[in-house]
Order: sequence, then structure tokens, then C-alpha cells
Amino acid sequence: PRSDCIAAEQLCLLDSTCNGTYRILESCVLARTRFLPLDHQNRDRCLHAELVLGNSSLLHCKCHRRMKRQEHCLRIFWTVHSSMTDGEMIINLQDPANEEHWKTDYNKLAALVSGRDCSQLAADTTNPCLKATHVCNLSKKCVRLRTDYASICTKGAGSDDMCDHRKCHRALRNFFEKVPEDFTKRILFCPCQDELCGERRRKTIVPDCSFQYNAKPNCLWLLDSCLEDHICKSRLADFQQNCQPTDMSPDGCSQHNHAACLQAYMGMIGTPMTPNYVSNFSVEVSLWCTCESSGNQKEKCDQILSMFESNKCL
Repeated sequence: PRSDCIAAEQLCLLDSTCNGTYRILESCVLARTRFLPLDHQNRDRCLHAELVLGNSSLLHCKCHRRMKRQEHCLRIFWTVHSSMTDGEMIINLQDPANEEHWKTDYNKLAALVSGRDCSQLAADTTNPCLKATHVCNLSKKCVRLRTDYASICTKGAGSDDMCDHRKCHRALRNFFEKVPEDFTKRILFCPCQDELCGERRRKTIVPDCSFQYNAKPNCLWLLDSCLEDHICKSRLADFQQNCQPTDMSPDGCSQHNHAACLQAYMGMIGTPMTPNYVSNFSVEVSLWCTCESSGNQKEKCDQILSMFESNKCL
């Protein structure tokens, strides 16, 4: 039966055989992470550990985007699936348990809006992104978590201090995971017709800290940074699965589900591969990276960049 990986790990640790095998696999993963060479005997030992754990509850365990101890859960998942290649990465990150709660929350919001003096909202109809911010302000959770990430991601702005990318990314993920999508999608995908609106939309994820570096890194470096991070690696797998483009389908999506693709795209925000709008005048998005000086890996680098820049499904 499928369970979350933390529960599956606890079951495994109670069984002496599973416990010992799991510890072997952990040491194998650690060696690979540190690029330590394994002799023939240890390689066989690692392979055997993977095969044995294939019969445990750990094999089919899952992690959810809004669960507690998400990073710990994903560390377990990638330990058990350590031999999985980039092309095989698929992980279920959607937690349907919260959907009904979100509907209730949004109904409360609708009642609030209809029952109050909406002059401020009405005045902002020319800037949908500003209006979306005011709608967020009607929810205590939305305004609190939005204020949190804005505060963390703008520390050091205007001075010589560098922002803390990791803390900024964590705060951004916190916002997009814990606030209902009825609020977050309004802010992130508000339609713009002018520069003022576009600039507000582009700065939703605080690009100076979460998106940009002093110089554009190579996209292959960005990918490596992502694959070394359990959360980013999982979100990228989700994005590749749900935003896979195809010329064989009229809608450009192999999964025929644009909503799932947009949700997977939102999942990339707050990771080393955070995307953003490239200008104030369009809905084009990209990663902050370049494929210059990619040598014989130029084709692979272009593929990474095109997942966002030229993706018909997205």
C-alpha cells in the first residue's frame, strides 16, 4: 500500500533486516553524492540493497508538497530511488486532502469582498496585479506569508550584503505551498497590459534575490544545483511529467492538462531553478541562465532552457 515515506521509513526501521539494508543504501547514496569510488564488492552490495528494499513498503512511498517534514520525506524517497535516471523521475506531489478546505476558505473570501466597501478594489481595476495583492490582503494567512517572504527576500537590498538565496527560496515555497491557489494564482498569473502591472507581476517572486545572480550562470550548473537538492529534483520531475510538450497534440501537451502544468510550474518557484517573467510586456518566462560556453553539451543546455522558453504546453 502507498504511504508517505516517513511512515514507511519508520516501519522499515522496526524490522532488523529492512533497517540494516536501508542503512547500507544510505551509505551508498552518500558515497555517490561525494563522488567516492566504489569497488566491485561495494557496488554489488549497493545493488543488492536496492533489490531487497524493492520488496518493502519504501518502494511505493510518496511525498506531498504540503506535508510536514517534506525535505526529510524526499530524502527517503531519493535514497530508495537513487538509481533512477533523470528521464524516469516521476513523483506525486499533489495532496488532494486540502482541496475542500480551500473551497471553504475561498467562499469566506467571496463573502468578505461582497460585504465590504470595495472602493479600494474598484480603484485598482486598471492594474489586475495590484488588485490581486489586495485580494491576498483579505486573507490573514496570505498576507502573513507574503509579508514573510518579501521581508526575507529583500534583506540586504540596496547595500553590499548579498541576499540569502536559500532562505528566500524556502520562504517562497512556504507561501506557494501553504496559501490556497485561488490567491497565489491571482498574484502570479494576473493579466497585464502595461509596464506598471508587468513590473509588479515580475517582482512577485523578488527577482533580485530568488531569481537573479550578479552574472547569468550556465544552465547546466543550474541543473546540477537542482539535482543536488531533494525538493528541486522532485519538482523538476513533476514539471517534466506535466509540462511535456508534443507536436502530436493540438493543445501542445502530452498529458493534455494545462492546469497540472501550471501547478507544476508554480512548484519550481523557490528552487535553484526558479523561473520568472523575462519582461514587463509579455507572458514569456525563462530561467536565469545562459548556454554560452557549454562546449559539447550545448544541445543538453538548450533543452533545459527550452523547457521554459519554448514550451508549447506551458
